[in-house]
Amino acid sequence: MANKRERQNAILETIENHPVVSQEDLRKLLLRRDWDVTQATLSRDLRELRIARVPTAEGARYAVTDGNIEEARVALDTLLPQLFMRIDGVSEMAVLRTVPGGAQPIASALDGEGWPDILGTVGGDDTILIICRSVQARERTVRKIKGLAGEPG
Repeated sequence: MANKRERQNAILETIENHPVVSQEDLRKLLLRRDWDVTQATLSRDLRELRIARVPTAEGARYAVTDGNIEEARVALDTLLPQLFMRIDGVSEMAVLRTVPGGAQPIASALDGEGWPDILGTVGGDDTILIICRSVQARERTVRKIKGLAGEPG
């Protein structure tokens, strides 16, 4: 347990002292401090420490949040232009691709929006599966997301 506590303290110190933009960047910075962690361990530590990617003037960076999901959630119109790569869909499902590490904050923000066309989301590191109520709901959702991201129709 002391090892975990020390590792998590190293994560907190690293994020406090460096602009960390991705889990891979964080992993490399930790490796310089002799902490060789797997992506799964790092993801779990970030979740436990309530660390999330948040938009800043310099772009999205990892930061400690207070853990309040509603307060930590950042508006889609702030996140999408910074993190969005592309979106495509079939049937009632859409797949949204982001920059590495961008899927979780966008999925969380989408869930928080409560759009009636969306049944739910599943977010990985750079990919979000969006389940919609119908094909028409998916089409509306894709158009809305593209619009917020600043992408053409």
